[in-house]
Amino acid sequence: MKNRDILISGGGIAGATLAHWLHRYGFRPTVVERAPAPRTGGHSIDIRGTARQVIERMGLVAPVKAVRIPSRGMVFVNEAGKPAARMSSESFGPSGGPVAEWALLRTDLARILYDTISDDVEYIFGDSITEVEQDRDGVTVAFEKGEPRRFDLLVGADGVHSTVRRLTFGPEHRYVCDLNSYLALYSMPSHITLDGWQLMYTVPGGSGRSGRTVAMRPVADPNRAIAGYFFRSPGLRFDRSDVAAQKRLVADRFADVGWHTPRLLEQLWDASDFYFDRVEQVRIDTWSKGRTVLLGDSAYCASPMSGIGTSLALVGAYVLAGQLARAGGDHHAGAAGYEAGMREFVDRAQEFAQTSGDGGLMPDSPGRMWLRNQSVRMVRHLPRRLVARGLEKVADTVTLDDHTGPHTPSTTHK
Repeated sequence: MKNRDILISGGGIAGATLAHWLHRYGFRPTVVERAPAPRTGGHSIDIRGTARQVIERMGLVAPVKAVRIPSRGMVFVNEAGKPAARMSSESFGPSGGPVAEWALLRTDLARILYDTISDDVEYIFGDSITEVEQDRDGVTVAFEKGEPRRFDLLVGADGVHSTVRRLTFGPEHRYVCDLNSYLALYSMPSHITLDGWQLMYTVPGGSGRSGRTVAMRPVADPNRAIAGYFFRSPGLRFDRSDVAAQKRLVADRFADVGWHTPRLLEQLWDASDFYFDRVEQVRIDTWSKGRTVLLGDSAYCASPMSGIGTSLALVGAYVLAGQLARAGGDHHAGAAGYEAGMREFVDRAQEFAQTSGDGGLMPDSPGRMWLRNQSVRMVRHLPRRLVARGLEKVADTVTLDDHTGPHTPSTTHK
């Protein structure tokens, strides 16, 4: 097999999953991660459809199930906390609803994946790529701190704001599409009992303001929760490196919102895992250039609100590793097989994110909020096959052929 030495930029879900499968197929992956250690914190994620098969084939079902978040469903409440509309997770099946059966914290899945490969894969923590030079025979990579190194292939699994993509494919603005929405998340002590229910309080838009939603989502620890904030604002500018300014922005946007919002905002200032970003999609015509391949959010982020990003990362990593192995390390054939295997899944996921991915969390009028609540109330009266067919159909786009041991996978589409 040729091209065995592969550098993966990004130690998140996509990067760690790829490293697992590359190592299993006989490659020598190295992972470089900007963080000084495996990342902690992060919001809840969902594993849907075919991605569950990837977890099964990695032998990780038991540890994943051990850290699942209790997910009974979602309740839209009024300012007094009374239910306005409710939908149970049982109405949607394992993959089809806003709360999947396999929901867990991102940090838990990242830890599980890291633990499976940390003894077999070289990790470079606290460093990042600054330069990439490709030629016919390999890739020379310069690091911010370490000495330059030579690899056969480079994989950018470093997120929406990918450094590898910028260095190899060009400026971010060519590929990142602004969906004019924003979200903020952080974990906090919970002052109320959620009992597995995600609570959502919405202030509809009007008089020039967009709709806004404040959320509390349960985690495995019943004494803690994740606070979430969702709003629209075309063209909002903010400094990605200034967390304090981002917190002030969120506090200002939600200062007049009732329900439990004042109590949640009190916890905002001490949150060490605060996350804030624009809701964006990444669209790029091809995911490879020379000896560099993009994976996960760096190549095809659907939207952080879509509920499908983790599944795209898991399946994409599995397919890329398998196609490289099937091609004997030939990067041209491997990249072509990867794109052929994933493109329909990505297209469906991104279309879903644009049409349904915000979950009605930012209605622009009281009337639209009323329609959302009515739609939610109808869910329990409809057959599951109708309710779940949207996101569940997207999540099951790719069918992975059965394989065992070192044999390489192929993909078909439903």
